[in-house]
Amino acid sequence: MRSINYGTQEIFFELQRSGRKTLAIEVHPDSSVHIIAPEDSSMQDIDKKVEKRASWIIKQQHYFEQFLPRTPERKYVSGETHYYLGKSYLLKVNLGSINQVKLKGGKLEVICKDEIKQETVKKLLAQWYYQHAERKFNILALEAYSRFKEYDFKMPKIEIRRMSKRWGSCNTVDKITINPEIIKASSKCIEYVLIHEMCHLVIPNHTKKFYNTLTAVMPTWGKWKDKLEHKLA
Repeated sequence: MRSINYGTQEIFFELQRSGRKTLAIEVHPDSSVHIIAPEDSSMQDIDKKVEKRASWIIKQQHYFEQFLPRTPERKYVSGETHYYLGKSYLLKVNLGSINQVKLKGGKLEVICKDEIKQETVKKLLAQWYYQHAERKFNILALEAYSRFKEYDFKMPKIEIRRMSKRWGSCNTVDKITINPEIIKASSKCIEYVLIHEMCHLVIPNHTKKFYNTLTAVMPTWGKWKDKLEHKLA
């Protein structure tokens, strides 16, 4: 997995080598970008060609995104539905002596000090989700790693970083990056993302071998992938 910067955006792409003579760029319906390059192409040359087609790649991604289901834009006011670990909770916003977020009685309660502002509620919720994601992802990552006993790689470092178009990514060496947004999905969906990325420590590319490995480690992965995409898309 590689990436290039194009203006303020970062374009991630998966690279595959083949016996073809020219470089091909594919943008798939899930917005992923696949590059098929000749065996003798240098990385510098590949990056330059991807950068040259960056505008077209982004245009294609935007085209596919219009067909994805979308959750309504959040206003961060009482009565809205917000998700945590696959369950829906009613948002309740109140004034109080300190800024804090509490999950109780089937409600996600945000307490604002002095004044209730949309940006304050949004920021407090984001911090709460991030803190819970950090703890939960590390627990689930250890559980996921225990499924790979027959494979020769060390427990990867888990990094949490917001990504606009990905649930997770892997540097194929020792680090997995997870989008904190998936803390809103069920534990099984999160586990799927972690296992998917750990499979890249065994097979770097999305080949048949990769999916065979993924199926061997998590036979029901397709079910959780679909749930994740329909829940949070």
